[in-house]
Amino acid sequence: MSKSALARQYRDKHGMEMPTRKLARIMYSENSLMFKDEEDARWVLRAIEGKVKSTSTKRTHFMAESRPLNPYSLPKSDEAKWESFVLNHKRVLVLSDIHIPYHSIEALTAAFDYGKKMKPDAMLLNGDTIDFFGLSRYCKEPNKRDFAGELEAFREFFIILQKTFNCKIYFKTGNHEERYNHFLWMKAGELSGVNEFKLDEIIKARAEGIEVIGDKRIIKAGDLNIVHGHEFGGSIFSPVNVARGLFLRAKTSALQGHNHQTSEHTESNMNGKITTTWSTGCMCELHPAYLPINKWNHGFCIVDIDGDDFQVHNKRISKGIVL
Repeated sequence: MSKSALARQYRDKHGMEMPTRKLARIMYSENSLMFKDEEDARWVLRAIEGKVKSTSTKRTHFMAESRPLNPYSLPKSDEAKWESFVLNHKRVLVLSDIHIPYHSIEALTAAFDYGKKMKPDAMLLNGDTIDFFGLSRYCKEPNKRDFAGELEAFREFFIILQKTFNCKIYFKTGNHEERYNHFLWMKAGELSGVNEFKLDEIIKARAEGIEVIGDKRIIKAGDLNIVHGHEFGGSIFSPVNVARGLFLRAKTSALQGHNHQTSEHTESNMNGKITTTWSTGCMCELHPAYLPINKWNHGFCIVDIDGDDFQVHNKRISKGIVL
């Protein structure tokens, strides 16, 4: 059997959701005489997945034969390609639900102090960084409809992030950021598709170098799946706590924000495989006028990544102190 044929068997068996590096490690351990090392096995997997750009004739025998993309001449489809976003970093500081301009200066200060000591090489703003209050469909005070002011506050906030953390910064869109598209489509649909009016471009114009992650994409940090929390549709069902609700939905190790609560849930299956889910606290005011009585808490997390392995350090903040 050729390397490529074996690689296709392993990919079909384990499915596309298994990371290529992890599958290469399994394939090499079970077929060490066929491959030079794990990297050789990974190269073959990437080749049969069409991820290798090299045109070297030495490797062309790994590629599957070309086939027409639409052999049955089916009608044109508007299907969109949807893939996970991979964080290729070692340590990521995750801040969720800042809700500028309703951010908590005390909570952010505590998170910054702690985060600087941990020296992350990336930061993930995991949704609802900006509140977009002025564009919401809810009844609101007229004097607080200040979309331009929210964007300016975000611009100032990003400058502070750059000065404080010398690292790559990612911006995940949450349900509050999605308010912009909903407003645009309802009020000025003719502008939809114009590049200058896209949310990505509006954010990038005020935060040079930031990378925007939209379309409800799952973020991969090794084998950890990171979401804002609204991706499942509606609120996360949370019997006991938010993390358990996430476990019931995701069925895999995952991390979310959205519900403004710090929690953790772990279960093992009959084979002893452990799955853990986490929810992080928020960075905004804890008792807003629309929901003064709640179960919210301030918090953030650090995610350490080593290949497919990961470790989550989920922190709570109480009275400006990281716990």
